[in-house]
Amino acid sequence: MQFPQRSGRSWFGSKVTALTGALVVAAVGLAGPSAAQYDELEPDEIAHSDNISHVANIPQQGVNEGFTHSDLAFWGDYAIQGSYGGINIYDIKNPRKTELVSQFSCPGGQGDPTVSPDGSLVFMSVDSARTDDSCQSEGSSPADPDAWEGMRIIDITDIENPEYVGSVQTDCGSHTHTLVPDDSGEVVYLYVSSYGPADAFPNCQPPHDSISIVEVPLDNPSEAAVIAKPNLFPDGGAPGTAGCHDITVFPEEDLAAGACMGEGILMDVSDPADPYVITTVRDANFAFWHSATFTNDAKRVVFTDELGGGGAATCNEEIGPERGANAIFDIVGQGDDRTLEFRSYFKIPRHQQDTENCVAHNGSLIPVKHGDIMVQAWYQGGVSVYDFTDPDNPVEIAYFERGPLDPPGLGGSWSAYWYNGYIYSSDIAKGLDVLKVRGREFAGANRIRMDHFNAQTQPRYRD
Repeated sequence: MQFPQRSGRSWFGSKVTALTGALVVAAVGLAGPSAAQYDELEPDEIAHSDNISHVANIPQQGVNEGFTHSDLAFWGDYAIQGSYGGINIYDIKNPRKTELVSQFSCPGGQGDPTVSPDGSLVFMSVDSARTDDSCQSEGSSPADPDAWEGMRIIDITDIENPEYVGSVQTDCGSHTHTLVPDDSGEVVYLYVSSYGPADAFPNCQPPHDSISIVEVPLDNPSEAAVIAKPNLFPDGGAPGTAGCHDITVFPEEDLAAGACMGEGILMDVSDPADPYVITTVRDANFAFWHSATFTNDAKRVVFTDELGGGGAATCNEEIGPERGANAIFDIVGQGDDRTLEFRSYFKIPRHQQDTENCVAHNGSLIPVKHGDIMVQAWYQGGVSVYDFTDPDNPVEIAYFERGPLDPPGLGGSWSAYWYNGYIYSSDIAKGLDVLKVRGREFAGANRIRMDHFNAQTQPRYRD
């Protein structure tokens, strides 16, 4: 999620209206309503392809009710959902009976979480100036030299009683972060992405062409600290580049793809504490390089363009199919001679209403046995499953969406990820949705079982 956040920090982050109740309307066939009808759905009306089922919704509730709900991480039988108010932890052992088991109240946008491989720690991004690092802090100004923002560390060993155990301040805060494992198993690294520098901000000075690397000793997380601030653009980046928005690592290939505002990058992360840029790419149709997803063979990468920063209605005829979309690139060459070569764009084929914020956002690969299929959030454009096995002709093969919020506001699916046979969608205003997609192409994927999953730490799936 992109916001003009450093001069006032977030026009979005505090609270959204949580609506209750939904009229479930099953679409007939994949096409469902015509393109014209999608922008006529009633508020809360649900439309979906006939190969996807809405099996559960857990609405916003408790201490985090009313706060924007953000990203997801998974460990064992639990889904961990971030929010601008703190975290929610759900028991998903039986996905159709998903239930909230605990919450942790600790305000500070945007609350994106990751979980350590052993399931003991949750790391939480804070990209909103606070008076201090405590959960009792209040909003502050980035112009205040004593303001705090960065990473929070939460112990979830007792899943029903999360405990705050550490924090690390980082330059420009932490808009998102990526967990990078270490071969020793004794530490993890967090690649902290942040942006929005200004001369008036003492803790976020321009040009800010770097990321922060935090090292976390797993047996003593309170000793976590920034160990490096590699400059990714020593010669200056593209216009609009001042840091990165998001980074996805593929540890098995020692590779990372960074979505860095004005451009996309490919990085070598063979030394997690000392990554370096292999190549960069730009695209005239991209307004804001937001996130990245590799194919399972790491020979291709999908970048997303968050045109309008997540707050605009861009899924319409006026904007068209090549802006606010995904761009599919081949990774060509070997080693440090690799380059990124464009193949095509993908955007949902369903026009949305002018009150519905809709643009490409967070998603993950589905571990099908043959081909490349991805599930992705599109805010109020809903959840889309698309096949890009033919990278020149990607096609949507399943979808789920709601009609607009009433009253109009910012909402929809922030993240949609595949985990152990189901799709989990973190909805900004509606809580957590659980979806099941059916079809022969998903048979192999349903057999894949993971013990944990952070979408920006991409594993290689094996049947």
